Amino acid sequence: MESESDFREELSTTAFAFRGYNVTNLGKTPELLEHAVAGPIVERHLAEASELGSRLLKRDVDLAERVRRREETTLENYSEAICLICAVELAQMEILETHFDVQLAKANCATGYSLGEVGALIATGVYDLESLLTPILSLSDECVELSQNIRMGIVFSRGPTLNMDVVEQLCVEITMRREGTVCISAILAPNTVLLLGQNGSLDLFKKRMKEMLPKQAHMKVNPELWPPIHTQITRQKAIPDRASVMLETVSGGITAPSIPVISCITGQTSYNKFNSRSILYDWIDHPQKLWGVIERLLKSDVTTIVHVGPEPNIIPATFKRLSMNVAAQLNEKSLAGMGLRAVSSIVRGRPWLAQMVSKNASLLRAPMIEHVILEDWLLENLPQS
Repeated sequence: MESESDFREELSTTAFAFRGYNVTNLGKTPELLEHAVAGPIVERHLAEASELGSRLLKRDVDLAERVRRREETTLENYSEAICLICAVELAQMEILETHFDVQLAKANCATGYSLGEVGALIATGVYDLESLLTPILSLSDECVELSQNIRMGIVFSRGPTLNMDVVEQLCVEITMRREGTVCISAILAPNTVLLLGQNGSLDLFKKRMKEMLPKQAHMKVNPELWPPIHTQITRQKAIPDRASVMLETVSGGITAPSIPVISCITGQTSYNKFNSRSILYDWIDHPQKLWGVIERLLKSDVTTIVHVGPEPNIIPATFKRLSMNVAAQLNEKSLAGMGLRAVSSIVRGRPWLAQMVSKNASLLRAPMIEHVILEDWLLENLPQS
């Protein structure tokens, strides 16, 4: 997963991936804030996001002080985590442009998981920070209220793919019992989905899945509480409609991104000069189609992915799992493994040919993609003064 070459030399085959909310959100930001060269840029972005957060939330927000104390955000200050992540992503991109002359507009594409898509739209010039954070922060406290009985379940299969229709059917049947809503929050791979469930709905899903999903399907429940973003649970407080009304009148959104943005809302490069609002309407209550983004990246000319933000997680972890699975299959001492190795050797170094082989063959590129964790790269390559 580590980079072996300098991504700056081939920006036309480089994608930038922006991370979303997680239970930890500081990453290497304290080190960047303390850095003689990077520090002023990081502090300015933290100050801007702090001022915006204080104004919209009507309480004091001081992100720089939080970072200096190395104090992690919690669910109770979810809104501060939102401000922190966006500020750090934008700061990292400015450091890259200012001190390394890396211009995002010369890259192949951008993407972002969850809140990361907001960061990607800001970085590519579609909106400014205030425009997109206004509806998100204005309703973030209500998301926290809803989260008090919500847990995350990871449903995965070690064998066949998951039938998403069956997963959705189970969610509908369990939700109908009026004991708590459960629904898909993200599709990470054909064999992996994230569920968010209220009350005991995840436990009931785990029990019922044995009847309707393959025996190789399992569920792990995360002990943390989670905001209900990207699920229909947000509709219980009419959050999607209220956010959409706010979004209608914010500035921006009438220009296309400076480079294509692969949306986790659609799984495609869907943004044009005017439709960002209509796409973002589904951001709050529709599942994240990360697997669609992964497929799109693998079918493209991208050879390097730069992961932006503090301690990137979901996207690099998903690529790592996929790469390990593909590598294991390639190394398998079987006729299938030999066939995969043969196809891999043929398409390696021949992007034009890779585009002509079957859709699934593009997955063979997964182990060949280089990954750069931007905060680590910056700390390794920035001048000390």
